[in-house]
Amino acid sequence: MLQAMLAGVASIKAQQSRMNVIGNNLANVNTTAYKKNRVSFSEMMSQTVRGATRPTDSTGGINPVQYGLGVLVSGTDTDNLQGSLNATNRPTDFAIQGNGFFVTSNGAATSYTRDGTFNLDSLGYLVHQATGDRLLGYSADPIDGSIDTNLPLTADSALQIPIGSRTAVQQTSYILWAGNLDARAFSTTGTTNVNSLVRVVDPLGGEHDVTISFTESATPNQWNWSVNGQAPTGASGNGTLTFDPTTGSLSSGSPATITVTPDSATGIAPFDVSMNFDSFSQLATDSQIQAANQNGYTPGALQSFSVGADGLISGIYSNGLTRPIGIMAMAVFSNPNGLERAGNNQWKESENSGIASIGAPRTGGRGVINAGFLEQSNVDIGNEFTDMIVTQRGFQANTRVVTTVDEMLQDLINIKR
Repeated sequence: MLQAMLAGVASIKAQQSRMNVIGNNLANVNTTAYKKNRVSFSEMMSQTVRGATRPTDSTGGINPVQYGLGVLVSGTDTDNLQGSLNATNRPTDFAIQGNGFFVTSNGAATSYTRDGTFNLDSLGYLVHQATGDRLLGYSADPIDGSIDTNLPLTADSALQIPIGSRTAVQQTSYILWAGNLDARAFSTTGTTNVNSLVRVVDPLGGEHDVTISFTESATPNQWNWSVNGQAPTGASGNGTLTFDPTTGSLSSGSPATITVTPDSATGIAPFDVSMNFDSFSQLATDSQIQAANQNGYTPGALQSFSVGADGLISGIYSNGLTRPIGIMAMAVFSNPNGLERAGNNQWKESENSGIASIGAPRTGGRGVINAGFLEQSNVDIGNEFTDMIVTQRGFQANTRVVTTVDEMLQDLINIKR
């Protein structure tokens, strides 16, 4: 009888453990990106009173006689099912859809989280709201905006978005021209001129006006061009454009290079600009030319930013420039269920989680980033209440076992009286 009582006590303890997990799940029903737990039971070892015997020619086999010794908690499992996404419209809220974890660091240790509640601190770093850990990623080169996602992550890989304090400028190195030169304008005197003005930007963000002039050539289907800068800017460069007489499209003369020379008082050295005339035509209609695009920008301060599904953070500057700032890092594990909870919605590697495979979102099986959203808890209240009822009934049934055995023992003691 004592075995029955001990089995009941073991079951009571196991049901208590399950109720603890259910209570924790329900407590975190509104916790951002919380992943619910599940308790698994297994029977304890059994006491073998008599072993099994094999059959003989004249008798049959006999099964073993065993008494179970109760139940125990065999483990707790984490359900990594995707939680629903809730729109917050905050630019620093991020939700992962698919596999993966954000990578954060406090300078001494690296943690992983699905909780995308981040804020910008006074230094412009993206920090986890609950812990202050900085979000790690791959920063863009401040010169050309290139991003190397093959670099190893360290505590220095924290992503920084210094709103208002970062400026950007880009020297003009390329001008795309578009338009038409009138095919009816040709004469042997070479007096037809077509002019257009373009503003270019020097390495320090200064603007300079450059005029390009097109003059008809004595040779049919050819136009000569040259440039000059409006004082105190100088510009040099010239060439010839040749057009196909049957289609009016440009056949030669592009691309070309000019040199812009700022005023010597600025101390800025001359710089070259590539001129592309591929979009020019020579048709029998009025001449009209313009700079369709030039890649220079005057200085501008970082005003805001946006985050794409691939984790790319793009800075938006006051001069209209949009430049990459960095890419968020995302970690995936061969066994995410093996991660250890570290509190504050954070996880840490364990011996059975596997090593973090870190890279950019949307690569290597990693999920996508949804800016302005947060992932909700994946706790199903209906399932938890059902499990709570079953657990309660299991607890009640085993308390009945304990009280019944107690009564039987009392009756046994009363035999002496």
